[in-house]
Amino acid sequence: MKTFACKLMVAGSLAAIGSAFTTTATAAPPPPPGFTAIFNGRDLAGWWGATTENPRAYMAMSAGDFKKKHDASLPDIQKHWRVEGDELVNDGNGLFLTTDKDYGDFELLIDYKTVPKADSGIYLRGVPQVQIWDSTEQAKFSLGADKGSGGLWNNSPGSPGKDPLVMADKPFGEWNHFRVIMVGSHVTVWLNDKLVVDHAVLENYFDRKLPVPATGPLQLQTHGGEIRWRNVFVREIPSAEANKLLRGTDPEGFLAVFNGKDFDGWAGPINEYEVKDGAIVCQPHKGGTIHTKAEYADFIARLEFKLPPGGNNGLAIRYPGEGDTAYVGMCELQILDDTSAQYATLDARQYCGSIYGMVAAHRGYLRPLGDWNYEEVTVTGPKIKVEMNGTVIVDGDVSKVTEFMHNSPHPGKDRTSGSFGFAGHNDPVMFRNISIKTVK
Repeated sequence: MKTFACKLMVAGSLAAIGSAFTTTATAAPPPPPGFTAIFNGRDLAGWWGATTENPRAYMAMSAGDFKKKHDASLPDIQKHWRVEGDELVNDGNGLFLTTDKDYGDFELLIDYKTVPKADSGIYLRGVPQVQIWDSTEQAKFSLGADKGSGGLWNNSPGSPGKDPLVMADKPFGEWNHFRVIMVGSHVTVWLNDKLVVDHAVLENYFDRKLPVPATGPLQLQTHGGEIRWRNVFVREIPSAEANKLLRGTDPEGFLAVFNGKDFDGWAGPINEYEVKDGAIVCQPHKGGTIHTKAEYADFIARLEFKLPPGGNNGLAIRYPGEGDTAYVGMCELQILDDTSAQYATLDARQYCGSIYGMVAAHRGYLRPLGDWNYEEVTVTGPKIKVEMNGTVIVDGDVSKVTEFMHNSPHPGKDRTSGSFGFAGHNDPVMFRNISIKTVK
C-alpha cells in the first residue's frame, strides 16, 4: 500500500519586536517558489514568546489582553534569542519563539543544528510537537531518544506518529532539515529527506478529548541546550490542494455512487435537485431527502460539499426511504453554514457535522464559504465518526444517547441498514465526488 507521503504533490505583526543582537554574515537564501520566509534574517520581527500553554486560551483573548501578553513576552525573547547572520540562536532557556501569524494547513521547511544533550521541538498550531532529540543520550533512551528526531512525541504511547519511522538524525555539528506538512489534524514529516511520520493525527496535548485547533502559531521550543535555526519557510496550502492531499486516491473497495451527470441509482424527490458542474445541487426553495437505491449497513462515505451563505442540508444515514431522516433514519449529519448570524443560538447538536439532535460536533473546522469541504463518514454498528477537512469532529455512539434535543426521541437511531442521501432544506448546497465503501 502506498503511503500518504507518496501521494503528496511536490511543492516547490501585532507588534514589532525590534532589533536583536546581530552580526554580519552572508544573506539568507530566498524562499522556494510559493513559500514565505517567516524569519527575515535580520531581527526577531514577526515573533513573540510563549511556553507550553493551550493556544485556545490566548487566541480567545480580546485584542487588548492579547497585546499585553504578547508585549510582556518580548524582554524574555530579547534576552534568550539572538540573530547571528542568517541564523536564529537560542541559549537553551526562556520562552519559545512564537509566530505572530496563525496557520491552518501549511507546509514548513526549516533547518536546525543543536548540541549534545539538548532537547527541543516544533509546536504546530501551538500544540507540541515535532520532537528534536540528542539521539545518543542514553539517559533518555527510555523516553525514545534512541529512535531519533521527528516523531510526534506527545502523542499517546503506541499511537501512529509518536515514534519516527526511521532514524534520520545527522551527527552533531551538521545541519538537519525538516519538511513538515499539516492538513487538518494530519501531520507528515520528513527529516533529512527521510519519511519519519506518515499522515499521523497530532493529538491535542492540552485536552485529548478535543482536536487540535484549526489554526494556530508555529513555535520553536527551547529546552536546555543551544539550538540554531535557519531557512524558515512556510507555504499556506489552499483548500483545493488540502482536499486532494486528504483524500488521495480512493482505496480499493470504494465505489462512486454519483456519476456526475444524472441521478442514475438515486431515488426520492430528485426533481427537487439538479446536476450542475458535476455536483448534486438542491434547487433554491426546494428540498426533501434524495437517497441511493442501494442500502448500506456498515460503510465509509467520502464526499465534498460546498455551502452558500446560510446554507443548510444534511447527510441521510441508513435512511428507510421516506420520512424525516433525522428521526426515522439512523440519523442526519448536519451540513450547515454555522458561521451565519442566523444560526448563532442553535442547540449545539445542530451545528455542522453534528449527529442532529443527539451528538454535538466540534466547531470551527469549516472551510471559508465558496471553498469545497472534504468529509469522510464512518458508520460501524451504532458508532459514527465524522472527519471534516482532516479533523475528527464527531466520534459518537448513538446507542448511548439518552438526552435528545427538545426531548424529541429518535426512533430510527438503532436502524442497522438503509440508504445514504442528502436532506435538502431549500438552499443550493452542492455535493460531488461521492463514493462509498461497504465495511464487513
